Amino acid sequence: MTDNIQLASGSKLPSIGLGLWKIAPDDVAPTITSAIDIGYRHFDSACDYGNEAEVGNALQQVLQSGKVKRDDLWITSKLWNTYHRAEHVRPALEKALSDLQLDYLDLYLIHFPISLQFIPFDKRYPPGWVTNPDEASPHMEPVAVPIRETWEAMQELKEAGLVKEIGVCNFNCALLRDLLSYAKIPPAVLQVEMHPLLTQEKLLRFCRENDIAVTAFSPLGALSYFSIGMAAEGESLLDREVIKQIAADHQCTPAQIILRWGVQRGTAIVPKSTHPDRLRENFSLFDFELTEDEMATINNLNENRRFNDPGKFGEEAFNTFMPIYE
Repeated sequence: MTDNIQLASGSKLPSIGLGLWKIAPDDVAPTITSAIDIGYRHFDSACDYGNEAEVGNALQQVLQSGKVKRDDLWITSKLWNTYHRAEHVRPALEKALSDLQLDYLDLYLIHFPISLQFIPFDKRYPPGWVTNPDEASPHMEPVAVPIRETWEAMQELKEAGLVKEIGVCNFNCALLRDLLSYAKIPPAVLQVEMHPLLTQEKLLRFCRENDIAVTAFSPLGALSYFSIGMAAEGESLLDREVIKQIAADHQCTPAQIILRWGVQRGTAIVPKSTHPDRLRENFSLFDFELTEDEMATINNLNENRRFNDPGKFGEEAFNTFMPIYE
């Protein structure tokens, strides 16, 4: 088991990254500095996370310190739903590059297969999910933009040298199959929710057979969602007896067992933490290996439990029914 995943192009995606979702702006700089010192080189960002300017400042600090060079880092960002029309794709990337203080991204992803009404940068950035948050019943405003139009604009970014790789998030097999039918440049990476309660075996196999690398977000499952009311008490994988037993057998923590399962099945993972001890723990996955039986036991925890589902939170939080997985 290596600490990176070779993409179809030959580029190497570090298997362990730091997810920057829900990291408060004031916590960004110390967290990135700690992560760099521990050995992280893969940072997973997005316009919608609302902290890319702070990420950019932190990256400049570590680059100027000489601890790392730009070529040592893998920086991912994502195209938000309001920028899917062809004329908005490059400006959205250029805004992200400006905030991140970078000349290029290693990977740029379409964040969701959801197209929403364009909101100018000077009106609201990041634009979020709803068109007008001040109205009595804020809601999403879908617009009809073919994925093909967005993807062709994404390809132009790669051809211009502004991004090294392009890919997608939250796509299913059917959407990927359609995308592959016309893509001049196939998606290098799919990023999706993936953990022992949502193993997505068919999707993972489809990607393997089509040379698409997979990054698992929320690799620990419910932990990312308790604070925002999207996971119920008792859903934490860290409390499962079978996970705790495997952890005891390996003298590891339950979190390390779950994350090791993720990298051992061939996916990259982007767990989030702001605590140096936890960052170190999450990064320490290559000095032990799970047995085939242990991997199968963890696979059997699957409940097809999706925490990050616009078909559910869209209506609850934004008054808009927006299913994408059904």
